[in-house]
Amino acid sequence: MAVLITDLCINCDACIEVCPVGAIASESDSPREDWEYTYVKPEKCIECVGHAETPACAAECPTEGCIVWDMPYTAEYNDYYVNSAEYVISESKKRGLLTPEVAPQTFREDISIASRKAREAVAV
Repeated sequence: MAVLITDLCINCDACIEVCPVGAIASESDSPREDWEYTYVKPEKCIECVGHAETPACAAECPTEGCIVWDMPYTAEYNDYYVNSAEYVISESKKRGLLTPEVAPQTFREDISIASRKAREAVAV
């Protein structure tokens, strides 16, 4: 994973339709009960690597700055995702907690960690 939908989201759900891997949930389907806008499932997001020049969700979103870069979903950032109040990491009865150590996702290596930490908007 490496994109996050911010509180600028207007819940239009345009991003859901264009996600090639089904990594985006509407507000009503979010795994977080307190979430008030569209949610990206970090364990599924691949930043559209191999599908598009830039994340399709950001290209489709009508709200500038709504979709920002976040940390890669890899073992190196396991604690970031597991301990973050912004994410709910899926669980599997067969494998337990699906952390980056179990299923790391592809990410855009040309986006710097500094840009990710600053949560810069995804440019389209």
